[in-house]
Amino acid sequence: MVTFVVVMILLGLVAGAVARLVLPGPDPIGILGTIVVGVIGSFVGGFLGYVLFNKDIGEGALQPSGIVGSIIGAIIVLLIWRNVGHGSGRSHGRSRRYARR
Repeated sequence: MVTFVVVMILLGLVAGAVARLVLPGPDPIGILGTIVVGVIGSFVGGFLGYVLFNKDIGEGALQPSGIVGSIIGAIIVLLIWRNVGHGSGRSHGRSRRYARR
């Protein structure tokens, strides 16, 4: 069980980092946020792989196709995260005071 958690954290870090490299932009989420995006992306990628190709974990959890699916899922999660607006209400660009100049 501990091995599974460590593998998910590492896979989440890799998938989240690749997703942030593919989609550069102002994402002040740090390393913990990157891991969360990657782990959620792994579940999204796994779900999409199951729905599209009818494969399950009984055929092996850690495969190259699963890693690619995790990265694709992390990209989807990151796009959703950006479109929702992070939920914080903070402005990540120039402040309004400087925007008029």
